[in-house]
Amino acid sequence: MKKSVQIIGVPIDLGQSHRGVDLGPGALRYAGLAARLEQLGYKVHDSGNLKTPVRESLTSERQNNYLPSIKAICEDVCLAGQKAVVQGHIPIFLGGDHSISVGTIAGVTQQQPAGVLWIDAHGDFNTLETSSSGNIHGMALALLLGRGSPDLVGVGGPGATLQPEDVVMIGVRDLDDRERQNLSESGVAIYTMRDVDERGMGVVASEAL
Repeated sequence: MKKSVQIIGVPIDLGQSHRGVDLGPGALRYAGLAARLEQLGYKVHDSGNLKTPVRESLTSERQNNYLPSIKAICEDVCLAGQKAVVQGHIPIFLGGDHSISVGTIAGVTQQQPAGVLWIDAHGDFNTLETSSSGNIHGMALALLLGRGSPDLVGVGGPGATLQPEDVVMIGVRDLDDRERQNLSESGVAIYTMRDVDERGMGVVASEAL
């Protein structure tokens, strides 16, 4: 019996200041994602995109970095992920900026814990107190580990979604000073780009897994 995947688009760009990342779901579909998954032997279900507002319609939220709408979207993402897992699908979320991970990971860990490979040049470990920009997509991992705005920490249930031992970061090369300090104290395992360059991706991936 074929394993099934469910594609869930989340075209959000509210978590950061650059426009265009909301086009990601369409671009990945256009690039033939479903066909390639089918070639790998998966049965593909595409549930389309979740509804997300454009920032021009949210002028009243600009001062608090669109937090209310990001929270609402992440709650919807969490429910979509939870539903997919219950139905026996492997959910594949197409974003969108990094803020969606607050909902995606909360959704897929409702039934049982999961390990997370966080592959990113950035740490996404800022909080409102440490961020120079206030962009929520730069806080996603911190929020998942219970640090930051209680509204977003609580997506999917009270308290932290992940524990430090659940997470391995790969490819880190650009951290803010306060973010670097907080990460070093967090207990999260970290492989920098220097580790990847010097030791090779195969070794790093094997150790991370």
